[in-house]
Amino acid sequence: MSATDGSAATQPRKFRFAAGGEGNAEEGGARRFVKLAQKAEELGYDSFMIPDHLGNQVGPIAALGALAVATDKIRLGTAVLANGFRHPAILAKDAATVDVLSGGRLELGIGAGWMKEEFDKAGIAYERPGVRIEKLEETLQILDVLLRGQECNFEGKHYLIDGLKGSPRPRQGPRPPIAVGGGGPKMLALAAKYADIISVATPTNRDGRLLLSGITMDKTVERVDVIRRAAGDRFDDIELNWTITMILVTDDREQTAEMALAALDQGFPPNIEVDVKLTVDEILESPYLAIGSYEEIAEQIRNVRAKTGMSYVGVFPTQMEAFAPVIPLLAGE
Repeated sequence: MSATDGSAATQPRKFRFAAGGEGNAEEGGARRFVKLAQKAEELGYDSFMIPDHLGNQVGPIAALGALAVATDKIRLGTAVLANGFRHPAILAKDAATVDVLSGGRLELGIGAGWMKEEFDKAGIAYERPGVRIEKLEETLQILDVLLRGQECNFEGKHYLIDGLKGSPRPRQGPRPPIAVGGGGPKMLALAAKYADIISVATPTNRDGRLLLSGITMDKTVERVDVIRRAAGDRFDDIELNWTITMILVTDDREQTAEMALAALDQGFPPNIEVDVKLTVDEILESPYLAIGSYEEIAEQIRNVRAKTGMSYVGVFPTQMEAFAPVIPLLAGE
């Protein structure tokens, strides 16, 4: 079954929109971080997400605590926590606390962790991918119990929980939603088994650079189909998210797409590995690039949802205001 055959095509989820921030110097530093989230709330974003890196950014858990009392309606989350940085029992305590303080607005995003350099610098073991995925699966099982306020007894290969009860009891029931991101089939299948929200990412190479081949619509549909097969009956209950990596507002989509292709050939942006040659049409149809007028970008996003079932749109921190005029064009749809 393809991604266009299921209920997502006949009864699409309503769009949601996620902004984000890191609190780095380019954004004005940690002191302006709260204002950035408040601005996202003013612009109509549904959620505000914080990544999890040991470099130039705020600590996500502490920052969520501050945002919980500094914002009113916007949902707050992580995109995504590196599982290897925290023990799941400690994470569950912090996450439940944030959910209570925010009045039930937490979306807890977690992944296996992928930036080896950060693990190495911090002296934290960076295991092979199979082990990191094993540990993440155990964490997801532990979080599912503790975030319901229940007693957890878990004996796994990597974690042992003996009679620990989750507290405080989160505001959301049965528990705050858990989001898992992934681009490869193993991570997507794991997410399909446990997550409420899945961030459908593009695959990366060993250096963490995005593979250009992964941004096409066809490859995105393939990734959603992996989720569909692995999720089985729970597929319709999963919300699918993706993040637009570049927003180019223009009145000439084709010419701008040609310029983007030329830039890629010249090695820009440097975080993308050009492993295939794409056409202008493939660039314009990609879910991960938004090119055109605001109305054209809105129509492109409708097309992405129709073909993939993805409805939860994320944008990078530096693109928050550039994308904002698109939100009212899609709000309520």
